[in-house]
This record gives sequence, C-alpha cells and structure tokens, in this order.
Amino acid sequence: MLPLDPQADTGRRAWVACPKCDDSRGCETCEQRRTCSDHWRYLLSNNGSLLHLQCPSCTHIWTHETGFGATRSRWERIINGLGRP
Repeated sequence: MLPLDPQADTGRRAWVACPKCDDSRGCETCEQRRTCSDHWRYLLSNNGSLLHLQCPSCTHIWTHETGFGATRSRWERIINGLGRP
C-alpha cells in the first residue's frame, strides 16, 4: 500500500468514488450523492476540471475528469487515457 502523498490535506477534499476499493458502496449518504463525512478523497491537485485524488482508505492515487468548468480538449483526454480516439 502506498503512503499518503505529501500533498494530502484534509482541508482539500473531494467526493468521488474510489475506483480501486469502492469503499462508499452501500453508503446511503453517498448513494444519494450527498457530502459524506466518511467517504471523501484527498484532492492532491487539479488542472481545470482534471482532479488528482488519493483515497484515504486504500491510498490509491488516480486522475478524475469532472467535465465541469475548463474541460480538456478531446485530444488531451485521449493522451491522458481518459477518452477514446
């Protein structure tokens, strides 16, 4: 298991399902898409709508495209493995 990233700060959080451990499955609050006090992720950094996250439960690190705000171009999504050619 990876250690927590040095950028991990409880003051910068996001509520996105972890693709590795899916620890929020079955949580009534998360299923209603509300802010849950148990199943949040560290928001390590962001670049426009691209979030860099770490799960505090399993320490998995991943990138998530929100699709909100300044989104990536189709080509940038393909390069970053977030879209299809």
